[in-house]
Amino acid sequence: MNRKNLPLYMLHLSLIVSFCLLAFSEVFSQNVSPKQPNILFIAVDDLRPELGAYGQSYAITPHLDRFAVQSSVFKNHYVTVPTCGASRYSMLVGKLPKSKVELGNMAAVHQLAKKPKDQRPKTFIQNLREKGFYTVGIGKISHHPDGYVYEYEEPKSDLIELPGSWDEMIFDPGKWETGHNAFFGYADGSNRTDRNKQVKPYEMADVPDEGYADGLSANLAMAKLQELKEKNQPFFLGVGFFKPHLPFTAPKKYWDLYTESIIPLAPFAAIPQGSSKASLIESGEFNQYALGEEKASLDHALSDSYARKLRHAYLASVSYVDAQIGKVLEELERLGLAENTLVVIWGDHGWHLGDQLVWGKHTLFDRSLHSVLMIKAPGMAATEIQQIVSSVDIYPTLMELIGEEPDRDLDGKSLLDLMKNPNLETWRNTAYSYFNQGNSVRTANYRLTRYFREAQPKYELYDEVNDPYESINVADRDPRVLSELQLILERGNTGIFEGTSENKD
Repeated sequence: MNRKNLPLYMLHLSLIVSFCLLAFSEVFSQNVSPKQPNILFIAVDDLRPELGAYGQSYAITPHLDRFAVQSSVFKNHYVTVPTCGASRYSMLVGKLPKSKVELGNMAAVHQLAKKPKDQRPKTFIQNLREKGFYTVGIGKISHHPDGYVYEYEEPKSDLIELPGSWDEMIFDPGKWETGHNAFFGYADGSNRTDRNKQVKPYEMADVPDEGYADGLSANLAMAKLQELKEKNQPFFLGVGFFKPHLPFTAPKKYWDLYTESIIPLAPFAAIPQGSSKASLIESGEFNQYALGEEKASLDHALSDSYARKLRHAYLASVSYVDAQIGKVLEELERLGLAENTLVVIWGDHGWHLGDQLVWGKHTLFDRSLHSVLMIKAPGMAATEIQQIVSSVDIYPTLMELIGEEPDRDLDGKSLLDLMKNPNLETWRNTAYSYFNQGNSVRTANYRLTRYFREAQPKYELYDEVNDPYESINVADRDPRVLSELQLILERGNTGIFEGTSENKD
């Protein structure tokens, strides 16, 4: 080699070695750095805590019970609004409702789908997408059953309910052809709408799991997990199951799990002492199933035999959706994704099964507001948490679990510290809810609701320790407790109803 060229040769060699070392360093760093966790979010419609994991030993839910043993189980989780669309909207944006439109099932349509990008709040799914997650939705994540906005008897539209949130929003309507039809579908391919509501509120058909829509959603989710595994990108997969929403339909094999005669009835089926009909509902959603054997009423309870049949139908639907969730979780394991996937299972609200004479949701009683929340986070020990939490806490929790700072304008608070220490003394231990012209707060020992209406009483206070079925309004029996809780209730007053803080009595 010419000595004159030696310095140039050494420079080139040095550059090549430096480049190789840098490239190796980057590859090595990618291989040893912790991967961003994937997220599997499962939403279940109308699922009150009717699971073995929540102490209901008569409920046959082996897959959810097994998941609970590996998770943080929130025994006292409450939603902000006891109706599907509004509850989901509040959870997705991490905020308490601040206008009456946010109390309705069309909340996401009005606040997200029909608003310009710069005027709508950001869902946590959109936030994840902007942070590099590949986002896929299957089924009912917001209000509409397939994520697109259209009326019951219309063809599917191209107006997505959660704009900016999804890379893919998919659904298999099967023989029902549209999401709405599938949501209210019966095993023969008909649905509540095309049969003009001349249907029963339940069905037991001798069909495979795919004979109803949730079986198709489970299959679609399993196939999508296989695709997502091949992507070099963290993913968010949201799967929304329909059951146990009305109609209570499930394959016969899930009905056969139960002996109807021993299924327990509602522990308290009457209007609470000191309350009024105005605090409850006339079960309109349930009664529109015109071929039901009896109509629900606030004037009398259903017969014990019919109430047991309906509770049997609800439990069969819960067992059916339990099996579908089990399939998805097992596929996650089989694909080797479970160790690095954060899994959330959430019920959008509770449901009265004859409790307080109601068959439905839409009340500010625990039966409507209390629902399932379980979170399994990679590397975290399983815990059982008794403290009170709210659906608005989910958004900031997911952000913190993926290592991101939660947005400051959220109304919820991350549950991560509580998951690490269930006895955390600094946790707020309250959950606020809104509906039926009322604001409500759940604390560890009480539920206090204030109604903004002409009908009396204005305040209803229930002692959840000594009266867990909310049978006696004790607002006028302990003025000291009432006064203390009024201050706490006022902290959650968003001014949503007439007669709020500006017009106190």
